[in-house]
Amino acid sequence: MGDQYEVSEKGAGALAIPSLRWEEPPEGPVLVLLDQTRLPAEEVELVCTDVPALVQAIRTLAVRGAPLLGIAGAYGVALAAARGFDVEEAVEALAQARPTAVNLGYGVRRAAAAYRAAAADGSGAQAAAAALAEARAVHAEDIEASTRMAEHGLALLGELLPGGGHRILTHCNTGALVSGGEGTALAVALAAHRAGELRRLWVDETRPLLQGARLTGYEAARAGMAYTVLSDGAAGSLFAAGEVDAVLIGADRIAADGSVANKVGSYPLAVLARYHHVPFVVVAPTSTVDLDTAEGADIEVEQRPAQEVTEFSLPSAQGAGAVPGAGIPVAPLGAQAYNPAFDVTPPELVTAIVTEAGVVAPVTSERLAEVCSTSRWSKSRSGNGMMAE
Repeated sequence: MGDQYEVSEKGAGALAIPSLRWEEPPEGPVLVLLDQTRLPAEEVELVCTDVPALVQAIRTLAVRGAPLLGIAGAYGVALAAARGFDVEEAVEALAQARPTAVNLGYGVRRAAAAYRAAAADGSGAQAAAAALAEARAVHAEDIEASTRMAEHGLALLGELLPGGGHRILTHCNTGALVSGGEGTALAVALAAHRAGELRRLWVDETRPLLQGARLTGYEAARAGMAYTVLSDGAAGSLFAAGEVDAVLIGADRIAADGSVANKVGSYPLAVLARYHHVPFVVVAPTSTVDLDTAEGADIEVEQRPAQEVTEFSLPSAQGAGAVPGAGIPVAPLGAQAYNPAFDVTPPELVTAIVTEAGVVAPVTSERLAEVCSTSRWSKSRSGNGMMAE
């Protein structure tokens, strides 16, 4: 495995650094990642010099979030090609790193297809350049998609909740940390904030890894948004008190019927929202739609290690003698744990799906396919169900 080492450590008051970037130092190309396991305490970057290092970063959630995983996967193929590693091996390893997030395989396939096409007629250097160009295209498209989703989402909020003053509940993390741009669901909330229409952002802590408290709180604080962190189990009391106007979440995979796989805890929010007549809106690029997966029951749900539930982890050293990655037991030794990374929300509980190509409402397989067919991604990509490979 290539080196994975810290190259930057900055205080909370410093400017945010990109979640991911490609660099070409004299010793060879590298992929630099903001280590999301260390936030919000410190901003530390990881340098990946090969694909095994990147796969490890993906599995440990140092880099995470559906759109960003697609970008990382594409750059991973480019990294293998540029450094002369076995590209087909890299493709296999990257595609299997996290099974539920469809964007990862999408990004990998796009860069791999560009590499193979160039390798058939040109040199290894030309093929590597083609893979890198395709990775950069995936990156640029995601930035554009993020902007368009924010625009469509803000307009939808205006239709659903005229008058502004929105109190939005969100789950997990869906901002710039998961995207080349400003994100998915959190980008919509940020657009509302900038328009003076966001009254309060309710942030589920998102057990067991606290991506809401650690990461959404981190991004909301930087943006100056009025936000409050709550335990996942407290959401129901907010609904009962009439304190939630809309739920905005992202997605890791959307099946052809409109079923949405997202961070575990999303489905209970959809049930609460339906009971309390609150809009439940999913914000995701069309690259997250998998038309080859017919329905939610067909989505493979990743099972995470039990220790994430039975221990509170310490992602970074917390004083003298502390060991990074150590955990504090919160369950008896040997306790079993059920720890799915995602749950699946059926389409009948989803008010709308906001994509860069438009809004899907009502959420039906026909309407979803229609919106996806108008996305230019569906015309340019090879792979996640929108086009045959």
